[in-house]
Amino acid sequence: MMHRLRKVMVHAALAMAVALPLAALLAAPLQAQRTHVLLVIGLSGEPQFKRSFEASAQSARDAAKNRWGVSDSSLIVLTEDSVRTALSSGRSTRENISQAFLRLSSRVQPGDVLFVMLMGHGSGEGAQSKVNLPGPDATAAEYASWLGGFAKQQVVFVNAATGSGDFVPALKAPNRVVVTATKTSNERNESVFLQYFAGGLGLDAADADKDGRLSVFEVFRFARTEVGKVYTSSNRMQTEHALVSDSLLASRVAFGKTAASADPRIAALIAERQALESEVASLRTKKATMTADAYDAELERLLLALAEKTKAIRAAGGGK
Repeated sequence: MMHRLRKVMVHAALAMAVALPLAALLAAPLQAQRTHVLLVIGLSGEPQFKRSFEASAQSARDAAKNRWGVSDSSLIVLTEDSVRTALSSGRSTRENISQAFLRLSSRVQPGDVLFVMLMGHGSGEGAQSKVNLPGPDATAAEYASWLGGFAKQQVVFVNAATGSGDFVPALKAPNRVVVTATKTSNERNESVFLQYFAGGLGLDAADADKDGRLSVFEVFRFARTEVGKVYTSSNRMQTEHALVSDSLLASRVAFGKTAASADPRIAALIAERQALESEVASLRTKKATMTADAYDAELERLLLALAEKTKAIRAAGGGK
């Protein structure tokens, strides 16, 4: 009974911050972390798909370089082209993808972020799901194996291909966010999620809490909303439903630099909020060693403090 009551109190603490995005309450600053990116374009099949996939890859690449500060040595783009282009680092064969993960494993340090995004046409079922590639296709099980070497990093794996939903259970793991354009492998119709997710990676409009950084969940929510608008405006039944495996972790993993305030009072409040956010992240790692009531009581305290701090920032004109 007491545990259920405590749960209600925790939810009440969250309700007090109803005007605040959940990401703003639970985000943990990752500014000290480096980000590494692997973008993979599979077989397009038709010219219009090739143009669409490459435009999305270019949007993601530009965001990584210009907004996230990813170095050229930590940014790999594989395309279906057999000849290298201004966009491509090589061909998107299964062997080259495997080698890209191996190359990144020597650069990605514990605590860093690895961002992987697949673009193309998907098929299959369960662990055998795949994105069509030049030559033999890599399965979800193989991607899971390649990601096994990044247990000490934050991994964001986005399969923005059609029929991608089965990648979530196949790849889901601690410290890993899996995003898919569809909820099952059966949603195979042409998808528009890719263009909005890739585009959102570099858009201020996707920054819900206006802190200058884009969390994975902010971009996911932006893309999901835009996808819904497309189907509503064309009066069509929606045939794609994007998924995210861990919304809390997706809210914590963010890209870009936090916008600094020229007002020292606001800057101090933001620093205090960041300290509270770090306490939430630290508390989450201790959950297994605490009683449920103790964990919920401390979480309630921190969430209330975060809500009040964010309100103070807004009242001071911080816009956060």
